[in-house]
Amino acid sequence: MKRMGAKTGSARSAEQTEIARFWELTGPATYNPLAQQLSAAKRLDVMENARLFALVGMATADALIAIFDTKYAYNFWRPVTAIRNADTDGNDATERDPTWEPLIPTPMHPEYPCAHCISQAAAAAVLESLFGDSIPPVRLTSTTAPGVTRSFSRLSDYVTEVINARIYDGVHYRTSGEVGAAMGRKIGDYTVQNHLKPRR
Repeated sequence: MKRMGAKTGSARSAEQTEIARFWELTGPATYNPLAQQLSAAKRLDVMENARLFALVGMATADALIAIFDTKYAYNFWRPVTAIRNADTDGNDATERDPTWEPLIPTPMHPEYPCAHCISQAAAAAVLESLFGDSIPPVRLTSTTAPGVTRSFSRLSDYVTEVINARIYDGVHYRTSGEVGAAMGRKIGDYTVQNHLKPRR
């Protein structure tokens, strides 16, 4: 985390830095375009589209409620705080760097778990229930990385990239990303299994 997420002198490749910048984008703009492209590729009708977008909206809203409840329950420190105060963590294997900065500004809420990761995983779980993990190739753009396009042909790769992006930008630990994604998958699956079931 310290090596990959640093603002200066990091071990990131140019592509990894692009990924980090790309996923500074937040909210529906990070998953609705994915749903739109898959809907168009599968030629869903109006009723199917209404159900798809309602399920994605419900799952991601529930995911954000769950993530902020969890963040404030654990109240875990962000990498910038941990790295600058590594001499106080009781671990001789960590070394303090009082000037360390993450690539992007640190969000003003606790670290654990990852909010981006839960949102993307919740949306992906809904989409996977309808389309499967392997999908027609989709292309996404981001206002936080003008000119950069990310392409995906598997929903699982879409979620994995978000987990990695939050490490590359210096604001999350891998465990937080993986836990957030696991929560999101469960919420997405629950939403599909219990709400807006197709009428027989």
